[in-house]
Amino acid sequence: MNNKIKAVIFDLDGVIVSTDDLHYQAWNYMAMKHQIYFDKTINHRLRGVSRMESLEIILERSNKIFSEEEKNDLAKEKNEYYIQLLKTLSPKDILPNVDLVIKRLKDKGIKVAIGSSSKNALNILKQIKRDQSFDAVADGNDITHSKPDPEVFLVAAKKLNVEPEACMVIEDAQAGIVAAKNASMVAVAISDAKLSGLSDYKIDDLIELLQLV
Repeated sequence: MNNKIKAVIFDLDGVIVSTDDLHYQAWNYMAMKHQIYFDKTINHRLRGVSRMESLEIILERSNKIFSEEEKNDLAKEKNEYYIQLLKTLSPKDILPNVDLVIKRLKDKGIKVAIGSSSKNALNILKQIKRDQSFDAVADGNDITHSKPDPEVFLVAAKKLNVEPEACMVIEDAQAGIVAAKNASMVAVAISDAKLSGLSDYKIDDLIELLQLV
């Protein structure tokens, strides 16, 4: 148990709610339309990565050279389709034990925040009716550098008025673990992030988080 922790910062996709398949559908739609090779292995590399960086990864398999304007158009196309897909999200898509863990943390006087590279974070939280559940939200609209850069977590800590060293981050992507450690925060890995050797703790279920604070 770490009694120094005053705030817990949650990644959104894959920790609070799973939108991985929606991202895959949207990128796949864009790739098929423009005859760019794309598969689930490539999609897996996009976890925790910003939209434009994700596009660059996808374009590695394209023979065509795209201008910056064309890249912006491709990313916009993907995002517009993704936003349409987000309308299918509801509270039933919240991952197990999320509400219980947030309630218990708040009962302990620990602040809770979202730290996500997504520019659609608030939209997602509204869709699952949890936009009032967190003390702060830091997302892709607040930052210029996405994970593994620590910026989004440092912004979240600042919004919470908590020192980075007193923050704990929950991440399902290895890039997020790197970002948390770069921010001098305690890093907790769940799902694929457990493959990272940098995390301070590894958990199989969010409920285990309550044993750490």
